[in-house]
Amino acid sequence: MAAKRSRQRRSPSCPCGLAETYENCCGRFHRGEAAAPTAEALMRSRYSAFVRLDEPYLLRTWHPRTRPAGLDLDPGMRWTGLEILAAAEGSPFHATGTVTFRASFRDGSLLERSRFERVDGAWVYLDGEFPEQ
Repeated sequence: MAAKRSRQRRSPSCPCGLAETYENCCGRFHRGEAAAPTAEALMRSRYSAFVRLDEPYLLRTWHPRTRPAGLDLDPGMRWTGLEILAAAEGSPFHATGTVTFRASFRDGSLLERSRFERVDGAWVYLDGEFPEQ
């Protein structure tokens, strides 16, 4: 008699590239159950928010000095991966940090060096520059 194989439905990993499921990774930040503990974690969660078109989270995690009134997210944009190239400071013990990353999409990629600051103890995105690829 052949053994039956149980078919467990495996949740895909988080869009940010970490092995955790979205629900246990960036989803908890998006739902407001936790705050990103580092600048890199915030950057990853913001990438996932772009993938999921979560405008409220993106605006909530944007520095009040540089936050736009709204975003024009393109539902046709297909993000395909995130690569963290460098991170400086941005730990739970810092007030500022930078993360350089490459975000890939269907027809290319975006290279950005993002700056983050703490506001009322929480990491927020300040701004970014686009070094030459």
